[in-house]
Amino acid sequence: MDPGRDEPGDVLIVTGMSGAGRSTVANALEDLDWYVVDNLPPQMLRPLLELTELAGGAVPRVAVVVDVRGRSLFSDLPEAMRSLQAGRQVRVVFLDASDAVLVRRFEAVRRPHPLQGDGTILDGIRRERDRLAPVREAADVVIDTSSLNVHQLSLRTVALFGDEGAARHTVTLMSFGFKYGLPPDVDLVADMRFLPNPFWSEDLRPLTGEDPRVREYVLGQEGATQFLDAYATALRPVLEGYQRENKRHSVIAIGCTGGKHRSVVMTRELAARLSDVAGVAVRVAHRDLGRE
Repeated sequence: MDPGRDEPGDVLIVTGMSGAGRSTVANALEDLDWYVVDNLPPQMLRPLLELTELAGGAVPRVAVVVDVRGRSLFSDLPEAMRSLQAGRQVRVVFLDASDAVLVRRFEAVRRPHPLQGDGTILDGIRRERDRLAPVREAADVVIDTSSLNVHQLSLRTVALFGDEGAARHTVTLMSFGFKYGLPPDVDLVADMRFLPNPFWSEDLRPLTGEDPRVREYVLGQEGATQFLDAYATALRPVLEGYQRENKRHSVIAIGCTGGKHRSVVMTRELAARLSDVAGVAVRVAHRDLGRE
């Protein structure tokens, strides 16, 4: 490569189950100024990336949507992924959802599944899941969209693939409420229900963890700051290890009963304690804030 030419930038392959949200992710990436190519046959990946390399810094980040719409051509995706990853930093994000959710989504839009043939929607989903198993196994990021609406999936995409600067790893710290279920695609989970619940204070109940009064209450409880300091210390070697293993993204969930008070405060505080970890970009998301 010419010394004066910019190094080729990030490459992201977006794939996964039909109906799991690939179009939503592609639109969100485009809004983030990624160059997005939809429904590209795997055999065209290398020629496309060669063109972007010739363009130097003109196309810094490329996202390619590859899926079973490519029919028999799609079967070459695993080999194409291995070939590309041998010469350039390529990440794969896999969109997934439960069978029941996918069936409901197809029924809502009254469209057949691309692989159902003469069978049912569920038959098509099962065929696709079998075909995609090796791709899912090799993916860098798996996003389960079963409990996400379009807006939430867009926000998740921004959190994962927004401007990362020079960071080698991006960690999303996500508050949530156990009453709404565990987040399906997290790496680590911490439970804040060992702290007294501000919900039982009439003055604090209508507020959220983003209010200074709730923050002061939560951090004033026995064990709160001790947990934060100890957990941040424990996470530092984990985040450093993720970088050594070339794991680009992780999600750490911080839960309380409703995802409104304790988890929100503790997520913010943990983010502040991890903000100086070398090579790591820290993002904060509140999954269930506003649901009550």
